[in-house]
Amino acid sequence: MVMLSSSSAAPSAAEVLHARYADRLPASLEKLAGPHHGVVELPLHVAWSGLRSYDLDRPRLRMGLYRTVLAEGQHEDLVTLLNHDLLLAQWPVLRTLVSRHLREVWEDAFPELLAATGSAAA
Repeated sequence: MVMLSSSSAAPSAAEVLHARYADRLPASLEKLAGPHHGVVELPLHVAWSGLRSYDLDRPRLRMGLYRTVLAEGQHEDLVTLLNHDLLLAQWPVLRTLVSRHLREVWEDAFPELLAATGSAAA
């Protein structure tokens, strides 16, 4: 039987996901300079199947776009496709639609997201 030492153990799935999401974060939420209105077409590397065109003026589609970009987008996608004000406004619901790992990374990095969640519950 082969025993692995703890120093050579592979990272857990949670650690891999945390690092994946943390590496893509913008420096601040203010860096999210995406559109506020109109239709957004996602690049193939973000949405490789299914819906790729989202109307930001339709709340359900906007929520779908944000969910997809948060989960699949790279750093540049985050800052060019997501909007600071829209993310804050949607976060109380959006946080329930994304993975726990993604939610934790974003809320740890940006306490204003938790503040938006708290003010929505009040």
